[in-house]
Amino acid sequence: MEIIEKVDEWRKQFQEWQQANPTTGGESELGGRYPFVKNHHAPFTQSRRALPMLNLALISSAGAYIDGTETFDVNAGGGDLTFRELPAELEAEDLRFSARGYDAAAVQQDMNAQVPLARLLEFERNGIIGQLNPVFWSCCGFIPDAAGLADQMLPKLLDRVSRYDVQAVLLIPASRLCHQSVSLIARGIEAAGIPTMTLAVDKEIMESVRPPRAALYQGQYGSVAGMPGFPEHQRRILDEALRLIEPTDQPGIRRLSVVLESAVEKQRGER
Repeated sequence: MEIIEKVDEWRKQFQEWQQANPTTGGESELGGRYPFVKNHHAPFTQSRRALPMLNLALISSAGAYIDGTETFDVNAGGGDLTFRELPAELEAEDLRFSARGYDAAAVQQDMNAQVPLARLLEFERNGIIGQLNPVFWSCCGFIPDAAGLADQMLPKLLDRVSRYDVQAVLLIPASRLCHQSVSLIARGIEAAGIPTMTLAVDKEIMESVRPPRAALYQGQYGSVAGMPGFPEHQRRILDEALRLIEPTDQPGIRRLSVVLESAVEKQRGER
């Protein structure tokens, strides 16, 4: 299964876009002419373990890195094709973010809005998941060069993931373009035989790139894992998304009901 279908055609479109956009400078740099990847099929690996038995790994595209270490290059024209391997048990004050394509206000207020380590460790303690993998992987997912991601970054990331006994991977994008990046990563991981779940707030990109599994709800870029300072909202989103891993028997997008519950709470004045 190809990570990018008709990749040579996509490369040609990307080169034309680059020539028309020699400078970059934020989310608006993509414009309406950026050639988002269009796939028609998705790899799929059936989960063989129940959620309480899974070693779950996290991949975030929010550009998280440990304070005092090298930042991501947010000015790279095609995107920064590196990633960081970080301990799952670290304090929020130890993390910094190279934010590109999304407003970092939410994640700076509460890292769990994009990097929900506290929520996932709660899930581990409560037996919802078997365990959270001892390390997670972070990238700056604003990567216009999708082919470069697939050719250069993805094989190195797969090599690192394969060194752990990972039974499922949760992927969380931060920006619109991040949705494409993490979907491509999910396709590569799934093709390698590991089930994935991509949390999403952008239906259009999900339908275009086609990750194996996507859990979609009406959220915001920059707080895709739930509203900052609202742990219950984060728990609901993650719990509902993760519980879809095992029963899903074919690729597709599943809508979460959590947004309906939150709307009712808002009307009642509970939030």
